[in-house]
Amino acid sequence: MRILGIDPGLRRTGWGVIDVTGSRIRHVANGIAEGRGETLAARLVALFAALETVIETYRPDEAAVEETFVNRDAAGTLKLGQARAVALLVPARAGLPIGEYAPNRVKKTVVGVGHADKGQVEYMVRLQLPGIGIAGPDAADALAVALCHAHFAAGRLGRAAVEKALGA
Repeated sequence: MRILGIDPGLRRTGWGVIDVTGSRIRHVANGIAEGRGETLAARLVALFAALETVIETYRPDEAAVEETFVNRDAAGTLKLGQARAVALLVPARAGLPIGEYAPNRVKKTVVGVGHADKGQVEYMVRLQLPGIGIAGPDAADALAVALCHAHFAAGRLGRAAVEKALGA
């Protein structure tokens, strides 16, 4: 299964692609989709186009998107939510199943601690995907989202195999 992880951001949306075969996980690619433009609409269009290109290039089977972290700045949270909508819309238009994960769940799954910092997340991503180059902290976060999805998807796929074998 090929998984696209997305860490939404209005100016920089991280993305990472991994392949999962049984318990083996392999890095495919990662990068940053730049939200360029002077207006919010222009940034969203740029993110949309960049994520479409990622999906066309790497052909993932599923996608995973980090949920929006709500902070004190309501206007900033709303804008981030719009970037997250683009991150959900592009894979949905491609017909991909999408998992959504809270930041604390991603961190707890990848690092073991729900309140890990970006440095700890990147360290653990490098540990699980040795020898890779990471395009930046946003790409590391996106790979962490993909790894989190791989963990939960493996459980889902395992249950489906058991149910199929039992004739359920």
